[in-house]
Amino acid sequence: MVGVSSSAADFRAGFACFVGRPNVGKSTLMNALVGTKVAITSSKPQTTRRAIRGIVHRPDAQLVIVDTPGLHRPRTLLGERLDSLVLSTLTEVDVIGFCVPANEPVGKGDRFIAEKLAAVRKTPVVAVVTKCDLATREQIAAQLLAVSQLAEFAEIVPVSAASGEQLDVVADVLIDRLPESPPLYEGGQLTDEPEQVLVGELIREAALEGVRDELPHSIAVVVDEMLPREGRDDLLDIYAHMFVERPSQKAIVIGHKGTRLKEVGSRARKQIEALLGSRVYLDLRISVAKDWQRDPKQLRRLGFYD
Repeated sequence: MVGVSSSAADFRAGFACFVGRPNVGKSTLMNALVGTKVAITSSKPQTTRRAIRGIVHRPDAQLVIVDTPGLHRPRTLLGERLDSLVLSTLTEVDVIGFCVPANEPVGKGDRFIAEKLAAVRKTPVVAVVTKCDLATREQIAAQLLAVSQLAEFAEIVPVSAASGEQLDVVADVLIDRLPESPPLYEGGQLTDEPEQVLVGELIREAALEGVRDELPHSIAVVVDEMLPREGRDDLLDIYAHMFVERPSQKAIVIGHKGTRLKEVGSRARKQIEALLGSRVYLDLRISVAKDWQRDPKQLRRLGFYD
């Protein structure tokens, strides 16, 4: 019989996910824990559309974070797909982090999610009070009390992803609830999302910045091709396509004489170069796919499956 060292036996590895209403800082928190930009973050609500795994590596543990879109009452077929993605994710993880911001009062959306979580009986739920850098000590104390009255939580932890305060505590609390297991991913790996998906998300994030409130839900991005420039090993050619639902939205994204689309391309290119560690040529186009959020065929074509 082969002996196992105590350090190997004590190693923990497993899956956690953050849930919460839109724009409560879930993706920002995951990026801060992982230490690099994995999930799209924007000031617009509902910017995360896929369950992206960010991987936190520690000497004693490996925490795989599944990022989910904000739970909400769906208004479109896309909204229904997103919410079913969240609910299916909840049943597959080892621990759930329920995010509530410190600087906003607990509301109907938070209570709606707390009710959903109550039905997931086998998985421990840790309440994470986010954005503490935007709240006073008195506000944080009041929010911790308000959150404690929503449901029975395994623990309640305040955190600021922006300043890094209490990040290690959040990681410890989540890791304590993982099973003993060898590592699930290789040491240097930070996500298991294909690079093309991450590139598409970065383009979408750049397109969301500075546009009207009705636009976020209407932008989808498909990366058609990513390949090294022939004869050069220091340049990557990326061909990507943005889709909106109406010609008026296309005009907003393009801007006056194409100025806004150029800004989007420039901002996305810098983020992509940082992600891939290579110079990038980005060919970015935009088309109208009428009412794609409500059309099952278009949703499938754009990567949102049943």
